[in-house]
Amino acid sequence: MLAPGRCYIAQHVGPASAFELIEHFLGPLPDARRARDPALEAAAAEAAGLQIVDLRTARLRMEFHDVGAIVWILRKCVWWVPDFSVARYEDELRQLDSRLRAGEPFVAHSTRHLIEATKPHCEASASTLT
Repeated sequence: MLAPGRCYIAQHVGPASAFELIEHFLGPLPDARRARDPALEAAAAEAAGLQIVDLRTARLRMEFHDVGAIVWILRKCVWWVPDFSVARYEDELRQLDSRLRAGEPFVAHSTRHLIEATKPHCEASASTLT
């Protein structure tokens, strides 16, 4: 719970973060792409009684130049491709490896948003003053 007059500030994962990579392995995920919309999260915060002070978004380029880097990131971010293993996705990895060895990097984008909100001070009503 946030006390009146206090501030909430956080960085959230944005919509379709790294989806170029995720969808390379899992195929199109149109419904999942729409999740984590910063405007919807800000509206939810306002509906909960917070005032939005600032909302910033960023879309950051990620370049992969070798298949080992792709394997590494998919093993670290296990929620991206939950059933990932080299054996299970060998064909996709070999395809990527050929592309990367030919000098074409795999490009994906990480999205984030920074949200700052405050909980307003409660004003005393006339009934509580008497």
